[in-house]
Amino acid sequence: MYSKFIFFLFISLNSFVFSQEINCRVSLNYSSVPSANREMFNSMRQSINEFINTTKWTNDVYSNEERIDCTILIRINQQISTDEFSGTISVQSSRPVFKSTYNSPVINLVDDQFKFKYVEFEPLEFNENTYTSNLTSVLAYYVYLILGFDYDSFSLNGGDKYFLKAQKIVSNAQNDNNISGWKSFEGSKNRYWLVENLLNPDFTNMRASFFSYHREGMDNFTEKPDLVRENIADALIKLLDVYNQRPKSYLIQLFFDSKTDEIISIFSQGTLMQANQLVNVLTRMSPKNADKWQKILTSN
Repeated sequence: MYSKFIFFLFISLNSFVFSQEINCRVSLNYSSVPSANREMFNSMRQSINEFINTTKWTNDVYSNEERIDCTILIRINQQISTDEFSGTISVQSSRPVFKSTYNSPVINLVDDQFKFKYVEFEPLEFNENTYTSNLTSVLAYYVYLILGFDYDSFSLNGGDKYFLKAQKIVSNAQNDNNISGWKSFEGSKNRYWLVENLLNPDFTNMRASFFSYHREGMDNFTEKPDLVRENIADALIKLLDVYNQRPKSYLIQLFFDSKTDEIISIFSQGTLMQANQLVNVLTRMSPKNADKWQKILTSN
């Protein structure tokens, strides 16, 4: 009887762990810190890893296979004091493509306005209704973005509730003048502007294109590659209207930072009737990748 109880307890605990939504690999680079306390930084990485991967972020039930794959790399550039640090946080996430083993990149960004406090062995606390610390606020903000983008890729505007949660974190962090990245006047490409773009009506068509790109495009690629290429090209061309309204938006930059190599791969095989139009549009929206876009023409 006792062994049976232990067995069911083990199953229950594992069910709880795997009911989480996020499967995040957390890395910490502190090579720039002289005489670094290795044990403390290892403890920091473990605390962040547990915070992200064991917190229940939604009310939905996820199987282990459904968890969202992502990576977070925190690079410590400076240890300001015993418990205060500054550096960068890099976030990447992906989502599976139906009937394939391929994962499509969704987020690929670097946030260089990351200053936080960490006290070894103190639990990381987060409350979405109040500002507790910059560390957990930044981590939770990016988790909600990862969730929002993932839901948006499977249903039209499906990520709204998570983008609203991220926006609430932005609002709660406004009163801390010792940190940056949360305010509109701190640059055009920060946490404030990213979630502002996502919830701004100016970007409604971009989110619709994002959904079409993934759900109506990538998820059907295995069965109908030629038709899907045309559908994805249509979704990309429609982004031009959004770009013309907000040409310097952080959201558009983030999209191409995440998707450029995939777009090239999609159109590197097969044929595309609107190849010239697509390349012209892509070059206008993301001129820094102009040489890459030309590869579409050479393969068609």
